[in-house]
Amino acid sequence: MNRVRTVRKAVIPVAGNGTRFLPATKAVPKEMLTIVDRPVVQYAVDEARQAGIEHIVFVTSRNKQVIEDHFDDAPELISSLSRSGKKAQISELEAMLPAAGSVSFTRQQAPLGLGHAVWCARDLIGDEPFALLLPDMVSFGARGCLAGLMDLYNEAGGNVVGVEQCAPEEASKYGIVGKGETARHGFAVTEMVEKPAAGKAPSNYYLNGRYILQPEIFSILAHQTRGAGNEIQLTDGMLTLSQSQSFHAHPYEGRTFDCGAKQGFIEANVAFALARADIGDLVFESVRDMVLSHESRIRAA
Repeated sequence: MNRVRTVRKAVIPVAGNGTRFLPATKAVPKEMLTIVDRPVVQYAVDEARQAGIEHIVFVTSRNKQVIEDHFDDAPELISSLSRSGKKAQISELEAMLPAAGSVSFTRQQAPLGLGHAVWCARDLIGDEPFALLLPDMVSFGARGCLAGLMDLYNEAGGNVVGVEQCAPEEASKYGIVGKGETARHGFAVTEMVEKPAAGKAPSNYYLNGRYILQPEIFSILAHQTRGAGNEIQLTDGMLTLSQSQSFHAHPYEGRTFDCGAKQGFIEANVAFALARADIGDLVFESVRDMVLSHESRIRAA
């Protein structure tokens, strides 16, 4: 077992162009699209904090300044809210504000893949294990997915990935891991396959965008040849790292929404809205009425 070192830092890549959400993302980064009333990237930051992360490194690109502004102070807005007596909104904004010096931003100048985006954070992470959260993948549950990865990491050390189960016939759409020996909070990973051919998947456990990785991944990614899409793929780097270090998987007990796709984004909005005490009942009634109306139109067609 590898010596367990504390995971203090997390990398959140936010350099993507969001082309699947055009024209909305022509001027607004996809990470700033809102699930109910919070931008997508805020959910990843909240999850990281819940898991005990102390410092977050954002890997950005051109036209992403608004993300940096979101995690900065807004004295004019606070002043305006104060004059209006909106104390609840002020408290919420203050709770979201990172501590001074607890966030960093670095640039990925060219879209060369997730592996390259992670590599861009190397100097800010240094020689430490780190968490990686893909902000498009939004966790929904009583506890964030990364907290469960932390539990498994503290038990097993090495590298840890978050997984969920998909229908076996859907496995060819995902990165799939092979299931080995069971651990208290998960299981050992025997193999990783990116989008296996139909019927060839080693399991139906797919990677859900949460990772804890050892710093040796950086030297691997530095020399990683381009893979699928002519990009530097993180999965390829992890496969190389798995030849010398252990990998374990934590099955998330909640649900992850792929908010990089329209269907997942809409589903996330409905799920988070229904879970809200202030609007949940109203949203339920509206959604129910729309579903009934839709079914009626289908029957009448």
